[in-house]
Amino acid sequence: MTLTPPPGEARENLDDDPRVDAAEDDWEWRRRLRANPATAKIYRVAVFIVGLAIVVLGLLLIPFPGPGWLIVIAGLAIWATEFERAQRILDFVKRYLRIWEEWVKRQNLFVKGIVGIVGIAFIATLLWLTFHFSGIPGFFPDGLENWMRTTARI
Repeated sequence: MTLTPPPGEARENLDDDPRVDAAEDDWEWRRRLRANPATAKIYRVAVFIVGLAIVVLGLLLIPFPGPGWLIVIAGLAIWATEFERAQRILDFVKRYLRIWEEWVKRQNLFVKGIVGIVGIAFIATLLWLTFHFSGIPGFFPDGLENWMRTTARI
């Protein structure tokens, strides 16, 4: 948070102001990068490329069990440090995830169980589709692999 001094008050007096965010000092290096137009552009491009790589990795991992969406959101958070549109999208995602979380918390045990079962069924379907199209990994135990071959008809 940046405060502008009131008329007639020097900037030095605001350094002791408790309203000034203490974490602001942690971003001094970024302010120095942004002060120079050349380094600011390089920094923005670097943030875009790193964020893009993470978002693409997350998107590739979505069909597999694991944190695909979490990785996409992490890439979006990286973009949000520099790009306003990404910040708006991240705020949208966080708002609706909180709404969903609060809704689930308010539900009785039966509804929470249904949500869990639907989640497990979704992950199982993704696993089945993955194994159907890419094959069953060889590191699975033989009994499980044979069962999966007969049920998945691979």
